[in-house]
Amino acid sequence: MTSMRALRQDSANGPEDLRLITDAPVPAPGPGEILIEVAAAGVNFADVMQTRGTYEGGPEAPYIAGFEAAGEVVAVGDGVTVPGIGDHVVGTGGGAFAEYVVMPAAGAVPVPDGWSAEQAIGLVLNWVTALAALKPLGRVAAGETVLVQAAAGGVGQAAVRLAKHYGATVIGTASPGKRDLVRELGADRVLGYGVEPGAVDLVLESVGGATFAASLAAAKRVTGRVVVYGVAGGEVAITNRDLNFRHQIHLIGLHLGVLIEQAPAVFGELLDELRELIAAGVCAPGTPTVYDLADGPKALAELEARATSGKLVLRP
Repeated sequence: MTSMRALRQDSANGPEDLRLITDAPVPAPGPGEILIEVAAAGVNFADVMQTRGTYEGGPEAPYIAGFEAAGEVVAVGDGVTVPGIGDHVVGTGGGAFAEYVVMPAAGAVPVPDGWSAEQAIGLVLNWVTALAALKPLGRVAAGETVLVQAAAGGVGQAAVRLAKHYGATVIGTASPGKRDLVRELGADRVLGYGVEPGAVDLVLESVGGATFAASLAAAKRVTGRVVVYGVAGGEVAITNRDLNFRHQIHLIGLHLGVLIEQAPAVFGELLDELRELIAAGVCAPGTPTVYDLADGPKALAELEARATSGKLVLRP
């Protein structure tokens, strides 16, 4: 096959300019890369930001959208020994809203035995992000209190489960219609986005906007940590004066793609931990909301409108 169906973003005007095309060229894997036939593609808020041109370092229109997928390896580039052709994997690679996508072999994770591709979406982007935020970066310890902002989202749900597994008391924030879901995940308290100052040891912050100030204030002075892994609610500035006089905290940035590239040994340790979590049943198969590929614009628009919870998946 030389051409494929795909969703192409034609402007920076948002999901409304995401178009289904049928003549996109099938990409070829380069050195260190694999080509997978996509069985499921994950939808993330970063996809929404990319459609509006606000994602740092994101692609310029026109481009094939999406960057998370699961499926079967159908070709490998030079130097790739694992995974092999026929293996089922989940990982990240630009142009995932399509029938085929190329991704780095080093970042591809096997789909666990008995899991479908749709159930495995989120293993890397959501679970590993949450794990990185909690463990090597956030240094969570049993008995601490963790605040998970946007706890009903894909990373948020994983973070609530993981933080409870590691013995923390968990406060989750969510909009009113999503709070029962967060309670069911195991959160000890579920609130709106306002949290009392100085109450928590670790904050997982992905919202930004007006919520960012609340996240900084919620962390305990001197020992409190805030891990920032998203800006869904808008960009906010913080100054050296703020850190010196107002927020004496540990402020940590996390971008999973950079972690994979710059700290492969840390990423490998996270994958080892993830395998243990899967074996222990802590990390369970996902139950995403599934859309057809042609309905990708609708999925992104609903995500942008905060009308969804949990993981969203496109089926080519």
